[in-house]
Amino acid sequence: MTRHFLTLLDFTPDELRGLLRRAHELKRARQRGEISEALRHKVLAMIFEKSSTRTRVSFEAGMTQLGGAAMFLSPRDTQLGRGELIEDTARVLSRMVDGIMIRTFEHEKVETFARHSQVPVINGLTDMFHPCQLLADMQTFFEHRGDIAGRTVAWVGDGNNMCHSYINAARQFDFQLRIACPEGYDPDPAVLTAAGDRCQIVRDPRAAVEGADLVVTDTWVSMGQEEEKQRRQATFTPYKVTRELMALAAADALFMHCLPAYRGMEVEAGVLDAPDSVVWEEAENRLHAQKALLEFLMG
Repeated sequence: MTRHFLTLLDFTPDELRGLLRRAHELKRARQRGEISEALRHKVLAMIFEKSSTRTRVSFEAGMTQLGGAAMFLSPRDTQLGRGELIEDTARVLSRMVDGIMIRTFEHEKVETFARHSQVPVINGLTDMFHPCQLLADMQTFFEHRGDIAGRTVAWVGDGNNMCHSYINAARQFDFQLRIACPEGYDPDPAVLTAAGDRCQIVRDPRAAVEGADLVVTDTWVSMGQEEEKQRRQATFTPYKVTRELMALAAADALFMHCLPAYRGMEVEAGVLDAPDSVVWEEAENRLHAQKALLEFLMG
């Protein structure tokens, strides 16, 4: 049966931990200059309805490093941009390539695509979930602090797609998640309820961060929300991650941000560039975690 990766819940906790171990191995192998051709002659189609830096570069570089190839497809390059049904595009593309990565708006699009695809489909980001980023985030925590099971994570900001994926990660990796967000910007109730007592909403960011082992935030204004920018900035100002806020976390707490970051908005520059910030390695680990994922699905 064809496996897909649309959310973290598509894999078992053991499979996810295996991916992290393999990602770490691939990272070390690359540092030693070792070459793997596990996906030699394999082709990944990458459909981008939302633009990206890290997603495109990490998937394209990853396929090349594994001996395969990746092709970039924007709406201008395909019949999807001219109204072809998602189902029909999936049926055609999946007969020609070995895997498909999609970065789009509506999560239903990747679900529909996967139902009609003969090859693995990977969610490169939707408005609901960003599971590939969570693989990188979890790899980064494991490398710096060991197993995240039983730890406390503080999410500060919007209850968005990254927040939803952290909720799923709390379920799969067995940690506690405190979500600090203003009223009206809560995560999806169904996603939150499914996590049971692993997650809780805490309006006060100070209470959420207190004693936390990991503090995470994201931009306040995502793609497609530009018209809300001024209102969002006013609403989220109390949720800026500052050095004073980080001082409330555990002494060895890490800070993460999926990037791009807007210094002085959701995070102070002094937090982003501090020794306990691992955002640059977190970004690099997109490459290694996704290589492990591509091997698992397409190898």
